[in-house]
Amino acid sequence: MLRPFAALFAAGLLIAAPLKTLAAGFEHVSSLAEKGFLISAKAQLLDTGEVLGAIAPQRQLSPASVSKLYVAAAALDQWGPQHRFSTQLVTTGVIDAQGVLQGDLVFVGGGDPALVSEDLWRLIQRLRMHDVTRIDGQLVISQWRFGPVKCITTDRCKSRTRSDNAYSALLSSAGVNYGSWCLKVVPGRQAGAEARVRSCDTVTPSMRVDNRVTTTTRGGPTSLSAERVTDAQGDTMIVRGQIALGTYPRGIYRASSDPARQTAQTLLAMLEDAGIEVAGGATTSDTRPPASARQLAAVDGKPLQELLLRTLNYSNNFMADMLALDLVESPRATLPQAGAELERFARGLPGHGPLTLLSGSGLTPENRTSAQGVNALLEAMYHRPALFPTFVAGMQLPVNGPMTFIRRGSDLFQSHVMLKTGTLNQPISVRALGGYFRTESGRWGSFSVLVNGTGGTPYLSWFEVLPLVAEDLTAMIASH
Repeated sequence: MLRPFAALFAAGLLIAAPLKTLAAGFEHVSSLAEKGFLISAKAQLLDTGEVLGAIAPQRQLSPASVSKLYVAAAALDQWGPQHRFSTQLVTTGVIDAQGVLQGDLVFVGGGDPALVSEDLWRLIQRLRMHDVTRIDGQLVISQWRFGPVKCITTDRCKSRTRSDNAYSALLSSAGVNYGSWCLKVVPGRQAGAEARVRSCDTVTPSMRVDNRVTTTTRGGPTSLSAERVTDAQGDTMIVRGQIALGTYPRGIYRASSDPARQTAQTLLAMLEDAGIEVAGGATTSDTRPPASARQLAAVDGKPLQELLLRTLNYSNNFMADMLALDLVESPRATLPQAGAELERFARGLPGHGPLTLLSGSGLTPENRTSAQGVNALLEAMYHRPALFPTFVAGMQLPVNGPMTFIRRGSDLFQSHVMLKTGTLNQPISVRALGGYFRTESGRWGSFSVLVNGTGGTPYLSWFEVLPLVAEDLTAMIASH
């Protein structure tokens, strides 16, 4: 029989042993727990299911943009890699002998996350094949599938009145150019002159521009800032700073206040540039065109496999949430409905466990999943041979990925790992990763590391997290 002290000591060993075992394989990452950060981590081999390391793998934490892996997987499962979203111009009117469309021209947004100005030009070109020279009605932008989508995050809600970024773009099935305005700033013809501000899309900007940029001498500094503000007359881009003579044009992107209205202004300007007058101006609508409407022109977007490459590689929030909304079959889709579709998909994955997804982008800090869940997703996609190549292609190889901040750690880590990162700074620090690795012997593995701060932890940089993950994964890769 154990004496009381010996019994207490033995019980302590039983409690401590599992904690040490759970951190095995993630010895470096586990040091963040000592600073008060919450961690959920797991790495496994995909041929045998052997767990190489884990820390509280079922703990529910915010994944930030790792949420986009759920969107990519659900979209591939729903449509396959070659699916394309279609955008149409339709009408219930008739075109007379003089090329006048007697009625409205309706732009039907198909929810294409990568619809850009070039696609609008293609639509106009196909419209011209009907010899249309004038529209006696209105240009109507129909966002009946979804839009305007109610904002549920602080940054997006602020974008309704002003924006100094493009990542918080609002959402509409009729959105174009990722829901953002684009301007090019070009030096004036001499030092001291006002810089020239041009539209990326049309001959002249289709929104108001308040140009406060001056031209400096050749070789001088270039510094630009921009803010989009909105009033009763619409959007205005306020551009400030200076640009040196001889400097190449600098692009500026800012979220618009209303993506469907942005499409209306852009397409209206393009039609006029193409010599097609629109007598009634442009407006937006959230109603579906009648079944009697006939198609005048259509464009199919890029295949899903290309959309996912952009969505994941560049962590594009607009594209991710658009794809999630596209998963909702009923009209007037909302972000919570899109999240519910993602949750439904994830709960069907073997061994996933509970999760909460309010958006596909991960901008919603309320999103919750676990390292166990992310690994279940990764494992399920690995065993889908028709989908896996497209899925993994969207992740970044650290050695040559577009996000340079991930180029850390050993050469083995940088060349043997494909990953997606997630970052949030408010209301807490979130640094999250999920992806695949190849061992030295060529075996496939999956991993996920979710690190969340609390109200009492300091700011957490990727410089503090990535080297730790790299060291632990390097050891796993080298030893197998």
